[in-house]
Amino acid sequence: MRSMKKNKVWFYTLMFLPLIATCISLMFLPDRIPAHYGFDGEVTRWGSKYETLILPMVTIPFGFFLLLMGKLASKKENTNNEEVLIITGIMALLVFNILTGYFLYTSFNKVEKLTDVVIDIRNLLFSALGVVLIVIGNVMPKCKRNSIIGLRTKWSLSSDKAWEKSQRFGGAGLIIIGALMLIGNSIILKGNQVLVFTGVLVFVDLVVSILYTYIVAKEG
Repeated sequence: MRSMKKNKVWFYTLMFLPLIATCISLMFLPDRIPAHYGFDGEVTRWGSKYETLILPMVTIPFGFFLLLMGKLASKKENTNNEEVLIITGIMALLVFNILTGYFLYTSFNKVEKLTDVVIDIRNLLFSALGVVLIVIGNVMPKCKRNSIIGLRTKWSLSSDKAWEKSQRFGGAGLIIIGALMLIGNSIILKGNQVLVFTGVLVFVDLVVSILYTYIVAKEG
């Protein structure tokens, strides 16, 4: 129970921190900021500094949506899946916070080319996503059978045994691709290589995980 309360404190902090930080930053940001970057990392549109509020305003309803899903999953199937979703939500909200900080930095410095920034947004984002997947992979086996979250296919939902095996396998898969994403995207790959590498990893993991749920269901 104490752990759950602590996790919720972190959850709400990360949910509202981007808005608080952005509101404070508005006093120091230039009136005209880079509002959109093209695929090549160059500015394609300039806009008002108040556009920096868009991401924080999306973060809050996204957080409430995750809370609602956690409560529905727990009440509907009478499980402890709310805690699993809270931990997952913390990691997802952490990515929103990182993005907010990055965009505030590029706005304050009026960065015209993302390649001029020490850390490329693609490397930063997908490395952070790798960490998120590692954490989700660790908590995934704790997820009880439900109709909302987890590695859900008609085969994994066919029995408790198939569900448990599927979540363990799916969790291990997420840990592996998360680690590969973290290493590859933060150290080895650059630019659009990050997008291709991440896309291939996620696709392969998804196909293999779905196939595994079919196999364990047939095994009974």
